[in-house]
Amino acid sequence: MLILGGLSAFAPLSIDMYLPALPRMADDLHSSAPTLQLTLTAFIIGLALGQLIAGPLSDSLGRRRPLLAGLALYAVASVLCAVSPTAELLVAGRAVQALGAAAGMVIARACVRDLFAGTAMTKFFSMLMLVSGLAPILAPVIGGQVLRLTSWRGVFVVLAVFGALLLVAAALAMPETLPAQRRRPARIGSTLRGYAGLLRDRSFVGYALSAGLMFAGLFAYISASSFVLQELYGLSPQEYSLVFGANGLGIVIAGQVNGRIVGRVAERTLLTVGLCASAAGGIGVLVAAVAGLPLPVLLVPLLVMVSSIGLVMPNASSLALAEHPHNAGAASALLGVMQFVVGGLATPLVSLGDEASAVPMGAVMASFAVVALLVFGTLTRRRG
Repeated sequence: MLILGGLSAFAPLSIDMYLPALPRMADDLHSSAPTLQLTLTAFIIGLALGQLIAGPLSDSLGRRRPLLAGLALYAVASVLCAVSPTAELLVAGRAVQALGAAAGMVIARACVRDLFAGTAMTKFFSMLMLVSGLAPILAPVIGGQVLRLTSWRGVFVVLAVFGALLLVAAALAMPETLPAQRRRPARIGSTLRGYAGLLRDRSFVGYALSAGLMFAGLFAYISASSFVLQELYGLSPQEYSLVFGANGLGIVIAGQVNGRIVGRVAERTLLTVGLCASAAGGIGVLVAAVAGLPLPVLLVPLLVMVSSIGLVMPNASSLALAEHPHNAGAASALLGVMQFVVGGLATPLVSLGDEASAVPMGAVMASFAVVALLVFGTLTRRRG
């Protein structure tokens, strides 16, 4: 569980840890805020592409070999990010870093599907939220403390060390969860047909796309909150880290509540509650931003929306993967791709708005959260 949780934590660690440093990075690299936000977009796109490759490979070669290769790539790319002299090279380094992180994330979900089914799978995904959910709590706090001791480059050194340690742990203690008799040949044609079959599955697309749209609202918060809360509301990097960590704690609490009550309450019902909470929170953030309400009023709906991840992700992942035990790697990859490709749309949309206002962040968060709820209700609705 600890190793799989660490693998699942790659995205929040790699994204959240350097968020407090974004304003300083813009000054140090003589770049603009929108350009630095591209480091987030590049990472998200790299995650999507990497999962498309790593998922089918893990169905063919087993889980261990692609996992170890991805972890090694992540550690090396993190070092390259730490020494990047320009914003453009940093963007490129982040894309490569994401390719390595993608292998860990997609294979972690596939391993869970190899080992569990039904409510047990949902419970384990919820349990992983306790480990991976700590990442958004600890990452900005660690990032803020690293900034006290060194520059933003030290953040990427810490990520490189994390990747190297996880590589050693996986090499020594991670068993192979996909027996040879269950592996599928790695052929481009069969891989494409497998993806096409998944895309024809209306329920799978509904669960994956609704989670992806909800993620887009979350990424709008991730990419814009550093500038909004520090430059508009005057928080220090350390204060911003505490706010970000409190929202991460909300994810952990919601995930653990989900794990305790799933089985007594259906996964679909819990997913509906999570998506409704996300939509309500997003609308609340938009209203607070438009009305220019004080920071505490803005933070309440923000907490509601971010915390709903703890309800949405375990149930959406379990429901999406439930009917695909024989190509869990490909299904896990497509689930992740929909999350991060759709999520990646949020960053450029936020940057199109006025940098001196929280309205663009609130508008994007609210829009994606509402659409996620509508897509879920439409595509996963049981037929007559």
